[in-house]
Amino acid sequence: MYNNLSINPAFAGNRGALSMFGMHRSQWLGFEDAPVNYLFSAHTPIQNSKLGFGFTVSNESIGPLDDTNASGDVSYWIPLSEKFRLSFGLRFNANFFNLSGNRLNPQESFDPLLANVNGEINTNIGAGLFLHSQKTFVGLSLPSLFSRNNLDNDPVLAVNVHRPTAYLYGGHVFNIYPFIKFKPATFLKVQEGAPMQLDVTANFLFYDKFTLGAAWRWDAAASFLTGFQISQRLFIGYAYDIETTALQKYHSGSHELFIRFELFNRKDKLISPRFF
Repeated sequence: MYNNLSINPAFAGNRGALSMFGMHRSQWLGFEDAPVNYLFSAHTPIQNSKLGFGFTVSNESIGPLDDTNASGDVSYWIPLSEKFRLSFGLRFNANFFNLSGNRLNPQESFDPLLANVNGEINTNIGAGLFLHSQKTFVGLSLPSLFSRNNLDNDPVLAVNVHRPTAYLYGGHVFNIYPFIKFKPATFLKVQEGAPMQLDVTANFLFYDKFTLGAAWRWDAAASFLTGFQISQRLFIGYAYDIETTALQKYHSGSHELFIRFELFNRKDKLISPRFF
């Protein structure tokens, strides 16, 4: 919700400022070898043009697996009307995958198959669209167009870690009181070989400073979010997920911390502040 760039290259430059975002997520606390994620991204419009540029670096660790992805994004926007504009985006990915044999606990201590497991680097491309006004937004993206099988040079060690994923999302901001904004949104994720994921979210912004929100993921989890605009440039937030499946018996939820820092134009302010 607060880092569109991570899934859609067409969002690059759409904040109207140099926008930097950092996130840490600890999933399924108390669950052995549970996923841990780190992410940093930055994007900016290119002055006196209709272009935007951005990059993202992310890492996910699950037990002995480490998956690091670096991507660069380029976007181009065109006006559709006085209120709406449409952005097109391209993404160039480099993925670094590693399976650490020394973090496994094999039945045979000196398993020769595990001794030869090394990291791999793969490249990919992606694309996206982003349509928005000051209050409405719709995004469609496919961040990676091609499937990737790691360690597939050895059929015994083959690990499939990625299949193309499509995202479709959108929302609208309502001014329900002079000091309260309400943003409902939906988020759809479709991936080959996995159940369709549907999120429904509701966020409230008070006095353009304090955010409270909740999300529900179909047959999976419920989430709660809070955030605070510390200054014109700095925003911090925290989210907590509660599992609604049988996994909830084995962990104490998921925690996510994020921070956004922005450097503005020469007037030292956002030209068009938005709640997305």
